[in-house]
Amino acid sequence: MQALALAGDIQATGRTVDEVRQLIEKGLKRYVPDPAVSVALKQIGGNFIYVIGKVNRPGQFPFSKPVDVMQALALAGGATPYASVNDIRILQRDASGVKSIPFHYSDVERGRELGQNILLKSGDTVVVP
Repeated sequence: MQALALAGDIQATGRTVDEVRQLIEKGLKRYVPDPAVSVALKQIGGNFIYVIGKVNRPGQFPFSKPVDVMQALALAGGATPYASVNDIRILQRDASGVKSIPFHYSDVERGRELGQNILLKSGDTVVVP
């Protein structure tokens, strides 16, 4: 969290650079009409997703812009020939525990059921069996 004298306390964790910029602008508008705000990312500190299982490059991947499931699979080099691409699960942790979200690659690849190609949050794990 960063405190700015005129904008107040800004919680940057878990937000994009643009979201932080907008929050600062909103805080400053009380004191400065049409504020010009620039926000730059110096270091990624904790925004990681994980792709494990039958992918070509499993691992931890940092991100600074939103990443969806298909993009995460691309970061991991795609699925191996033996992967069960229609049984992929996304594991998300929140205050109530861990939830498992199904992902059927073939549907999304064909342009169907695109709603399952969700934006991943920091800490999410894509499991490719």
